[in-house]
Amino acid sequence: MELKYNISEADMQEIPLKGRPRLRYLHNLMMKNRTWQNYSDQLTAHFLELMSGKKASDLDMGAAGCRRQVWMRIDGNKAPIAEYGNLRKVDEEIFILSFVEEEYLEMLLKNGALDLAINPESGEQNRRARGNIYLDQNGLALNMRLINATPMSLNSMGFSQAVIERLDMDKEKYGLTLITGLTGSGKSTTLDAIIDYNNSRNNGEIIIIGNPIEYIHPSKKCLVRHREVGTDVNSFAGGIIQSLRQDPDMIVIGEIRNSTEIAAALEITDSGHKTFSTLHTSSATDTLHRFIAEFSANEQDRIRHRLADTLSIVISQRLLPGRTKGRVMAREILSVDSSVRAAIHNNNLAEIYQMMNEGQTRGMLTMEQDLFRLYRKGLITKETAINFSNSKVRIAQLMQYT
Repeated sequence: MELKYNISEADMQEIPLKGRPRLRYLHNLMMKNRTWQNYSDQLTAHFLELMSGKKASDLDMGAAGCRRQVWMRIDGNKAPIAEYGNLRKVDEEIFILSFVEEEYLEMLLKNGALDLAINPESGEQNRRARGNIYLDQNGLALNMRLINATPMSLNSMGFSQAVIERLDMDKEKYGLTLITGLTGSGKSTTLDAIIDYNNSRNNGEIIIIGNPIEYIHPSKKCLVRHREVGTDVNSFAGGIIQSLRQDPDMIVIGEIRNSTEIAAALEITDSGHKTFSTLHTSSATDTLHRFIAEFSANEQDRIRHRLADTLSIVISQRLLPGRTKGRVMAREILSVDSSVRAAIHNNNLAEIYQMMNEGQTRGMLTMEQDLFRLYRKGLITKETAINFSNSKVRIAQLMQYT
């Protein structure tokens, strides 16, 4: 499908050369042209289906860096695709601006970036994506991350039954679960699998607070509410506190980023709710340090004790290059028991790694143990296992007899 808008010569002559006046002018043209809007929806559906067919996680276009080409990340590698090259700058800009509702244009131009959900009405599969539009050298750029068409199952993702039972809001009605990892490590995929597991098996209400909302979970056995930051609620912290008055059994916070959101998450968990969220950290112990370090020194003891009392599970994960192709998930799991709780209370966080190392019967796992498992199964190379480990000493000890 060609990416080219039918723009008149008169309009081409009137377009400002660069900068914010240019983007405002093109956005105004888009808002007035219903044909362009429909065409943009068709293009969006086409790109999402193309990504799905190529098993691409991300699509990028726009600004000087893309060289008038469309780029996709496939099996972890980002490169231009053959189908699109030599695009006109104006067509890229109009397409990207088609995602920006009128009330958000000035926010984009002021802040330099805008997060949004991409959900075209066209296309057989009606695929969704998470979008980020941003300025790059005074040009307009777009990243789209494809959202899975259906959630994965927890069993297919390799979680032990001991861990799955702790993620079940009927079997464990209270506690904070954190899914952590770097960008692109599959945190949203894991979170959606947990939501779908509970939605399919338990009766209750699930409130999801996201920025943006990604996968839409239809109500099954649970009543599911979706609240998007910026549209339905002003902030994560506001949505978290408001949820206390909305009778939830399970609250899902798309991402925790600062002390205000941490405090709000601890408060709703303290009040007896099952709470899930994500965090950008690389290991379970890093997660504990990050939670506590977000607060001033005179507050850290109080937060550490609250975290010890509320934390249920930390799942830290990363996507690795497979031995032959594709990517493979490795994860570390901290399942909080009385020993872990005591270590957090007593500020003995250094002891927790060994507890995970010895806690496999309770579903615990270190990153090094899982990397070694993947290597022995032939799914990743020895070099990959070593490069992605948190502790080169630990992984070397595991591999010394192989």
